[in-house]
Amino acid sequence: MRWFIGILINAVLFISIAGFLDESFYVSSFGAAVAASVILSILNIFVRPILIIFTLPVTIFSLGLFLFVINAITLVLTDKIMGSSFEIASFGTALLMAIVMSLANIIIQKAVFESREK
Repeated sequence: MRWFIGILINAVLFISIAGFLDESFYVSSFGAAVAASVILSILNIFVRPILIIFTLPVTIFSLGLFLFVINAITLVLTDKIMGSSFEIASFGTALLMAIVMSLANIIIQKAVFESREK
């Protein structure tokens, strides 16, 4: 259930970020946002750990900030897999999205999951 809620949260974040980054980011529909969120979660399960291992020295040297770059890479991979229904204009846009999504996910998931545990 927690995975499904995370998928929906990411889909809503994709739609809201597409509203703010009108020229740089495009999502065709909510269904495409959900599909992109599922693909992103699969990439986070399989590809992200490999990228983290390969870039561990840089990640340690940057005090973990390089993880945003890894998140941006997974977003670009999601863009390539999704095709024309999910478009990110540049790597800079993907990096900005990675930062915004990471911060928003922390805030939203803390609010949703900590309120359920109490």
